[in-house]
Amino acid sequence: MKQLLRKIFSPILAMFEEQEGEYAYKPSHRLILKVVGTLFLGLSLASLLGSISAGQPGALLPVIVFFGVGLVCMVVGFLGTDRAVAKIWNNRR
Repeated sequence: MKQLLRKIFSPILAMFEEQEGEYAYKPSHRLILKVVGTLFLGLSLASLLGSISAGQPGALLPVIVFFGVGLVCMVVGFLGTDRAVAKIWNNRR
């Protein structure tokens, strides 16, 4: 299942896994990435509910941005390699 999801999200993962050389990875970075992704997805949902209740279609821009950031964080956090997590944090040795 994980390999199928990695194949589906390969365009996102490829951006972060292309780096060569050494990198500094800490397991806490992956955990923080998952938490931040969850927070952004929750913020996306709250923004969506607020825009629907206010009847403002222009408020969908924050929904799209928050959802995109949350999705990238979750994909890299759950499916990405250690190198991808280190690159999202910009950690190099």
